[in-house]
Amino acid sequence: MIQVESLSKKYARHVAVNNISFSVDKGDIVGFLGPNGAGKTTTMRILTCFMPPTAGKATVAGFDVFENSFEVKKRIGYLPETPPVYPEMSVVDYLHFVARLKNVPSAEVKTRTEQVMERCSVADVRDKLIAKLSKGYRQRVGLAQAIIHNPEVLILDEPTSGLDPKQITETRELIENLAGEHTIILSTHILPEVEAICRRVVIINRGRIVATDSVERLKHRGVGNAVEVQVDTDGQADALLVRQRLEQVPGVSKVLERSAPGHRLCFEVESLPDRNARPDVARAIVHAGWNLLELKSTTVTLEEAYLQITGSQADPASVVVDGAL
Repeated sequence: MIQVESLSKKYARHVAVNNISFSVDKGDIVGFLGPNGAGKTTTMRILTCFMPPTAGKATVAGFDVFENSFEVKKRIGYLPETPPVYPEMSVVDYLHFVARLKNVPSAEVKTRTEQVMERCSVADVRDKLIAKLSKGYRQRVGLAQAIIHNPEVLILDEPTSGLDPKQITETRELIENLAGEHTIILSTHILPEVEAICRRVVIINRGRIVATDSVERLKHRGVGNAVEVQVDTDGQADALLVRQRLEQVPGVSKVLERSAPGHRLCFEVESLPDRNARPDVARAIVHAGWNLLELKSTTVTLEEAYLQITGSQADPASVVVDGAL
């Protein structure tokens, strides 16, 4: 649905986007992440035909963003960080106006307007001037204008900015419900939001793509072959003895004690590079006569994975991308 190949954008001597490539499948929700100034907004403006690339190619729904920009615009809905609303218009009049601009058939304008107002929870302020709405309501009106023509692709830049917790939850649910029917690229700084609703993530840093993968696989990056082990020795052994036994397992590089409820003993066991000591760890515990209560792979939060990826990149050109979209 979206294909980006060797895309670059330069402003005089500044390179905002440097030879990036990624793709997004039809019906997918992708989180587009990166620090401020990383190139997110520039990339989104290229995809929405607001500006041309300096080099490379990008297609949306099979149409080139430079050569067929009008066809691309017909197939996308765009919500920038500041919603493109007219404050002197009422909500319903503004959405009628946008529907006509986006070539919604005249016979369907009223119906589509009613549908998106209900879907975006702005029907209760339909007759109010947009200038008198709170930032949260203006954000939802902006989302309504982005979907009023039922586009194939939605590009959302900070869609929950300014919303209260209840509105954020409602907006997340709306975006999740739009997936499948629409292909969605979501740019946000709220990483729990990405973790909650996005299936895949693209991370850009200093103008280059540094990671493209599923949320779950990204959360496993940087933790090596580490597992969390919970043991109950029935009082036959203390934590020091169990840790020493685990350290003797072939392939184990490090054992760290963790807190655990009750009489359980908990450890994080890390394997040597290119080794998986998990089966040997399990056997060692069982052979010692202790009860193996839990053995699971450890993960980091998406925020921790994001900071590891973007905070440790002295040279983004040297990064090897684990997965592909």
